[in-house]
Amino acid sequence: MFSKILIANRGEIACRVAATCRRLGVASVAVYSDADAGAAHVAACDEALPIGPAEAARSYLDAARILQAAKSCGAQAIHPGYGFLSENAEFARACAQAGIVFIGPPAEAIDAMGLKAESKRLMQDAGVPLVPGYHGADQDDALLAAQAARIGFPVLIKASAGGGGKGMRAVHAADEFAAALASCRREARAAFGNDAVLIEKLVANPRHIEIQVFADAHGRATALFERDCSLQRRHQKVVEEAPAPGLSDDQRAELSRAAVAAAQAVGYRGAGTVEFIAEGDGAGGIRGFYFMEMNTRLQVEHPVTEMITGLDLVEWQLRVAAGEPLPAAPAQPRGHAVEVRLYAENPRSGFLPATGELLRFALPEHVAFVVGDGAQPAALRVDSGVREGDRITPYYDPMIAKLIAWGEDRAQAIARLRAALRATRVAGLECNAEFLGRLLGEDEFTSARMDTGLIARAQDRLLAEGLAAADAALVASCALLEHEAAAADADPWSRADGWSNGHLPARRLRWAAGGVEVDALLQRGAAGGWRLALGDGAALPLRWQAVRSAAGELALHVVHGDAVRRAHVVGDPAQGCAVFEAGAQVAVRLRAADVHGAAGGAADARLNAPMPGRVAALLVAAGDAVKAGQPLLVLEAMKMEHTLQAADDGVVDAVLVAVGEQIAEGAALLRMREPQGEDAA
Repeated sequence: MFSKILIANRGEIACRVAATCRRLGVASVAVYSDADAGAAHVAACDEALPIGPAEAARSYLDAARILQAAKSCGAQAIHPGYGFLSENAEFARACAQAGIVFIGPPAEAIDAMGLKAESKRLMQDAGVPLVPGYHGADQDDALLAAQAARIGFPVLIKASAGGGGKGMRAVHAADEFAAALASCRREARAAFGNDAVLIEKLVANPRHIEIQVFADAHGRATALFERDCSLQRRHQKVVEEAPAPGLSDDQRAELSRAAVAAAQAVGYRGAGTVEFIAEGDGAGGIRGFYFMEMNTRLQVEHPVTEMITGLDLVEWQLRVAAGEPLPAAPAQPRGHAVEVRLYAENPRSGFLPATGELLRFALPEHVAFVVGDGAQPAALRVDSGVREGDRITPYYDPMIAKLIAWGEDRAQAIARLRAALRATRVAGLECNAEFLGRLLGEDEFTSARMDTGLIARAQDRLLAEGLAAADAALVASCALLEHEAAAADADPWSRADGWSNGHLPARRLRWAAGGVEVDALLQRGAAGGWRLALGDGAALPLRWQAVRSAAGELALHVVHGDAVRRAHVVGDPAQGCAVFEAGAQVAVRLRAADVHGAAGGAADARLNAPMPGRVAALLVAAGDAVKAGQPLLVLEAMKMEHTLQAADDGVVDAVLVAVGEQIAEGAALLRMREPQGEDAA
């Protein structure tokens, strides 16, 4: 076994590899870019070395820097994780030339499986089932069109050097072929520097099933059961599970035999995943399966295999790379495991990645890592490379964590994972927790009748509004009053709730909830308590109970008229907060707040930044009277200018920022007040 290894990766996989190293007594060395100096994976390792700027091409993808770091610290081997350099044959060769073990397959195996067309020919010779198609070297457009017609539409054009869904087009008729081929070539050339393509029959009701394989240097190869990765968005995996539901014992055995044959055909060594596309029968089973590709590395979804086998696959990688024979494989998997990928992204905005600080990152009780010791697996495991207070940057993949649930059967595993998602709190940026919870509840998934098109078909349901803006504003109004009550001192004259010794005030709030503005009117009752009107609705009695956690999270039980809500709030509603209810999350911030006495009139209100950016121009100064809709200032964000306007008539009481200043989302920009006598004069 090695005494020291360098982990040439970041995030959750670097933390995951470091956990196995700690358990085995192997020293681990992290590498980090300028953007990752304080990252979780740096803290997880015994040593850490800087390797360059934030851009991946100049740090994590710079093979020379990685090798120099390994030499400087005396590492005997390099674990590449996944992504970055994990499937780079030239890097594997460079490691060998430097006398450092690459914890992965031989460079020749990476080469063989890296080009789809070449790998298809190898698989055909090895007797592995292939989708009917054309994988030839002749790339003449007319020949490709003729081959598509021979195969029969619909067909799939795929970049030969591709992956991750890039350079892939479905073609349903002959007259669509030429345009789709040209588009596929352009994308493949831009992404991979190679515009060669292959053509395959488009399989009906497709399911994505993969086999975890391992091979050692002593001629032994084995399969560690299958995973189903059919729930995908734009060919990117979203949910993974093991074992794959709906397969017969004979089908499982056939898939494993084919996967082992694929590994042996290329002289494989270490961990790999052989991926198949299976034709669903519409009732949860499959009719047949065909080889797609082999990923010559550990996969993101490897924890579901670890959960059902009790094995540490990273330990197997280290032992095989050190020259040891494969350990004994488990006889049968135990129970069922399901994994989801929690991302910083906005599903309702086309799944655009989100960046920013994780102001709150809380999960239900879980373990960070599980290895088999004969005991029952933990109900919930979380693999993450970030902590509360960390920043999700635009430089790398926006994954926050992987949540993996285990159950005695599939239904129990799904139920546990849905419960975990409902209890997950991510504040400070958007995330896909609500989307994932809904996806796990889709009937086609729970009944195991899914295919790779499920997300596209169910998109309207999956992206429907989960918590109405008015309901979020209701909860935020209670949280605001609770927050103010906690902050107030005993002197009633300093309270912020409009207390008066002469008359009972009303308080008008304007909330921005998930991009929708909601007006709320709070009225103090003569006998105490509050009444609340939302939008044009009637003022109804409002009561709530609140419990604040040690971390500052507020649990609220709200009764508004006959409606009852149970929600959690993270953050100060006046500055911007997140409201969580039944798995849904809405970002809420106070846009304006007025307190009205008997004669009315606006009190202090602030204009907050709706996004991070730079103050490009100030259009008003302190003391200026403004009208509703009047431009106040210009923010520059994401290379575009955004003009912010006054919500109501008033006077600029103070300008809180300067031109050129970089500001965070929610930062106070201006303070407004009601016109006074001297303003009118």
